[in-house]
Amino acid sequence: MFKNLCGGAIGVSGTTEELAILARRTGFGGMDLNAGEAADLVEKGDFEPLMDLYGTFGLRPGGFGLPVEFRRDEEVFEKGLAALPRLAKAAAAMGCLRCPTWILPFSNDLTFKENFEQHRRRLKACAEILGEHGAWLGLEFVGPKTARVGKKHEFIWNMAGMLELADAIGTGNVGLLLDCWHWYTAGGTVDELLALRPEQVVYIHVNDAPAGVAVDEQVDNVRRMPGETGVIDIAGFLGAMAEIGYDGPVTAEPFVPKLRELPREEAARLTSESLDKIFAAAGIA
Repeated sequence: MFKNLCGGAIGVSGTTEELAILARRTGFGGMDLNAGEAADLVEKGDFEPLMDLYGTFGLRPGGFGLPVEFRRDEEVFEKGLAALPRLAKAAAAMGCLRCPTWILPFSNDLTFKENFEQHRRRLKACAEILGEHGAWLGLEFVGPKTARVGKKHEFIWNMAGMLELADAIGTGNVGLLLDCWHWYTAGGTVDELLALRPEQVVYIHVNDAPAGVAVDEQVDNVRRMPGETGVIDIAGFLGAMAEIGYDGPVTAEPFVPKLRELPREEAARLTSESLDKIFAAAGIA
């Protein structure tokens, strides 16, 4: 496992070079990829400088977010799907083979069965393209009860359900974007994690939850820095990931407003230090 920087997750922006310098200065071992930038450079035959940036600063590619909008109408989906081969090819050229996305835990239009089939069909098309380039698709379930209460049709909101969808897609390159926040709010256990195979975990998000709030009352975008409160058993979570052999990126996604108000180097440093704290708690060097 390695500490991974996703600038957007902590409100930090910049060019790839600026973010690479920032990641190196603040102790990250990896960084997410801007696949659009990589694709432009690949097509110009000039992506070596981008690849060299990762090598120069000792960074591993983290992931690139699925650029296909599969949650809307068919026309929008097809348009996004048509652009995916170009981006997947470029990401693969950079050695970035993890493509995470998230799944809404409800629909106000489709029944569970209809929604499952739409997700299976659309995400299979995405996974097939990714698979042609050796890449994996990671699916994130959204755990908080508050995210689905009052919605017409509940959808997948826990690990078991998402693994069922991954199996139904059937391409062999679909697993989880596993977020400890959603694992906690969905009532997940360490034993569940230990039952996973390493290839079933594509990407990891970490954060913490506010203290003094019942699990069923937690709100998705109200979080804390990794290890800040100890509400989430992050040592158990990461320890289980280490035990099953997960060796990919660990990315903070805390949604903490104060980070966005800080100079970017300070925000990155605080995030890096929080990751050091939880790695140490889990006994991970």
